[in-house]
Amino acid sequence: MPNLSVKDVPEAWAETLRRQAARHHRSLQGELMALIEAAVQEPDVANQPNSAAQIAPGAMRGVIAGYDRFGHPIIRRGWKTVEQVAANLHAIYPQPIVGQPLAVDIIRAERDAR
Repeated sequence: MPNLSVKDVPEAWAETLRRQAARHHRSLQGELMALIEAAVQEPDVANQPNSAAQIAPGAMRGVIAGYDRFGHPIIRRGWKTVEQVAANLHAIYPQPIVGQPLAVDIIRAERDAR
């Protein structure tokens, strides 16, 4: 694998990267690899006609919603309505769970126990 080197990084940037790495429970090297990986996996939409990047700059970049078990960022690109989420769950689980109490019953029991 090739090695990359970045010289003359401002101390404030380096310190920010160190703190970010610590928040993500990574080494500085691991944090830099995650940032580079996210940058190279981003689709090149700038040169495509009528692309989202031309319509709304930065819209395709997404938001880091968390990290998987390997430390790779989970990128959220877009959103769903409540109805879309419910429809997806209904498609996955068409039948209700049998033999378990309903959430509303658990909440009522907890409320009534006070």
